[in-house]
Amino acid sequence: QLQLVESGGGLVQAGGSLRLSCAASGNRFSIKRMAWYRQAPGEPRDLVAAITSGGSTNYADSVKGRFTISRDNAKNTVYLQMNSLKPEDTAVYYCHAREGDYDPFIEYDYWGQGTQVTVSS
Repeated sequence: QLQLVESGGGLVQAGGSLRLSCAASGNRFSIKRMAWYRQAPGEPRDLVAAITSGGSTNYADSVKGRFTISRDNAKNTVYLQMNSLKPEDTAVYYCHAREGDYDPFIEYDYWGQGTQVTVSS
């Protein structure tokens, strides 16, 4: 079964930077998509950024221009570079991976354990 190991969270002052990493292992199929979600207390878990195996990316409007998602396919690792952090970026950040195949079509979704990011004002 695919496992995700996250690292890089922590406490940072507003305007600072952090880099999150998420390494996937144990996949049976190609990893089609990897993404970062975040969840603040009392809020739903929302997409922050996603990247496909082909390198296509999409971002939440709130992080465009500040966050960059990248992926090392050889290492099955996804990164989230977070710059110009704001207090409202404070949340638990979760790594997500989708593995699967096309013929027959099949997909499986997996989540990491989450890493806390706290931005102080």
